[in-house]
Amino acid sequence: MKIIVRLCSAIYILGILFACEDSKSKPEGVYYEIFVRSFADSNGDGIGDLNGITQKLGYLDSLGISGIWLTPVMPSPSYHKYDVVDYLNIDPEYGTLDDFKVLVQEAHRRNMKVILDLVLNHTSNLHPWFQQAAENKGTYRHYYVWAKRDSVQNQIAKKKITFDSDNITQWHKNQVDSLSEYYYGFFWGGMPDLNMDHPAVRNEISALGKFWLEEMDVDGFRLDAARHVYPSDQPESNHKFWKWFRKEMQQYNPDVYLVGEVWAQAPEVAPYLPGLPALFNFDLAYAISNVVKQQRDTMHFIGRYLSIQKFYAAHSSEYVDAVFLRNHDQNRILTEFDGDQNKLRTAVAILMTLPGTPYLYYGEEIGMYGKKPDEHIREPFLWAPAKTDNNRTKWIESIYNTDSSVSPLKTQMKDQQSVFNSYRSWIGFRNGSKILTSGTLEPTAFQLSGLISFYRVYQDRRNLVLHNISAADISIKVKAAKVEYATSSSVQLSEGKIYLPPGASAVLAD
Repeated sequence: MKIIVRLCSAIYILGILFACEDSKSKPEGVYYEIFVRSFADSNGDGIGDLNGITQKLGYLDSLGISGIWLTPVMPSPSYHKYDVVDYLNIDPEYGTLDDFKVLVQEAHRRNMKVILDLVLNHTSNLHPWFQQAAENKGTYRHYYVWAKRDSVQNQIAKKKITFDSDNITQWHKNQVDSLSEYYYGFFWGGMPDLNMDHPAVRNEISALGKFWLEEMDVDGFRLDAARHVYPSDQPESNHKFWKWFRKEMQQYNPDVYLVGEVWAQAPEVAPYLPGLPALFNFDLAYAISNVVKQQRDTMHFIGRYLSIQKFYAAHSSEYVDAVFLRNHDQNRILTEFDGDQNKLRTAVAILMTLPGTPYLYYGEEIGMYGKKPDEHIREPFLWAPAKTDNNRTKWIESIYNTDSSVSPLKTQMKDQQSVFNSYRSWIGFRNGSKILTSGTLEPTAFQLSGLISFYRVYQDRRNLVLHNISAADISIKVKAAKVEYATSSSVQLSEGKIYLPPGASAVLAD
């Protein structure tokens, strides 16, 4: 067993430092989402690439990251690459398969896992499969879903948009052949949906999963648009598909990590868990930001979280929640807080003390901003002041993240009061706490609207977690014996009472 000691800035720790079990080999560690194009440029062409990520693994390791989620890296005509043209290769903008192998090897050398964004719902309309299908050639025609206009004319437009798509057109005219048939594409015409009922398509999916797991040695996949592999009126077909997919992938890696994007509320999300044992908790992400914005808990936050857990537990006893604040499809969390870094600190404190696997969106740890359209929630990471930043990407001109609006990482690393050091301190404390990484959650009896409180319990040990989300001081009676961690040196525990200034958090031990 590897023993490590993580030292955190004194302003964040009240209490003793301790040895801890290395959590990096466990799914409960902290993961980091990298939008590859924007992260780190290794060759000066202005585009983030795989070698750039490899060069920055030391940074991620020092931050305490246990795994990285790479947004799509396969060949694609788009900047975001969620429309794949070749499932078994790397887009030349990002590097080569050999570069990818080196990245995975170097990550594993640091006990860091790598999961790959896998887009199975659809391909690009430039994928060779679709190009031949559109010309009505051979078996590829059956790789996609086709219908005569007469049979779908009342279904061409969707009745409503969804959280993950504002497209209202689901059937698209084939511009190639003379059959006047339409093909199904949930997101838009450039992304035709695959026909998951066709055995050859499933064989292709199994083969590509085997390639990335066995030959490229990835640890798992983030599954994009998981609720759309079949149309939304066929949820049972979606559930069955992901059970099949999980079973297939476990043939190639029994410990494969699968985390799905099902952007919906808990009752709809929960039935996916038997196939996708980790799912992003969108309900919880919105709940965290809402209570922090309002500075009072009007939704009974912990009760809401426990109700989500109840939905999940009814479908699976082995799920690991994937908790987060925001991702590449949402306005950045600091923008949601109108630039209030104290609210950001409070939000990450809540995130880091909840069960599951916390995910950070790249740049969140230095307080990056961003607002839709999507390109501007995916702006370049700021490694150092612009004049000396050789790794900063330049594929887009940043509107929200410049040296005048965001202090670059190099500067923040030297400032113990920075957003970055707040994140690093929380991650270090969490990684060193078996209670936080693996414990269950229990409610408390406190009834203050400005206080988020709960117990984290592991075996015979228990921590009391307190977050003052209000703009006022809070003082309450507690039975805890000591403060193990606090975000302010003003937090005081004396004679059975704890004092929390506005925005402060504390973890107490019995």
